[in-house]
Amino acid sequence: MFRVTREIEFCYGHRLLNYDGKCKYLHGHNGKAVIVLEGESLDERGMLVDFSDIKKEVATWIDQNLDHRMILNKADPFAKYFQQQGEPVFLIDANPTAENIAKLIFDFARSQKLPVLEVSLWETFKSYATYRE
Repeated sequence: MFRVTREIEFCYGHRLLNYDGKCKYLHGHNGKAVIVLEGESLDERGMLVDFSDIKKEVATWIDQNLDHRMILNKADPFAKYFQQQGEPVFLIDANPTAENIAKLIFDFARSQKLPVLEVSLWETFKSYATYRE
């Protein structure tokens, strides 16, 4: 079994609905997504996936959709306000927890036909969440 990993750093803001703690307030993170790909065979180049292909597919999507954006639940009252103000917002169906953002990135990587095993989202230097099927 072969495994490759690519780390992608990005900045984002969010807040959690139905949460009794500091994260119920708008705040930001310098996050890091760690994408792990795994497969049994290598291509004609001797690679599972070229690191630049992961960058081209996943890092570009993160940069265009998540980096320097507020990631909010579609039901968040601030979502509509930010959109009206022309602020960059990425809306999701769930609470924008580290777990759900990791799954969001996982699902995108999978949609690009990458052999993704898991995605971890480091929200701080000490805390991260991982999603795998």
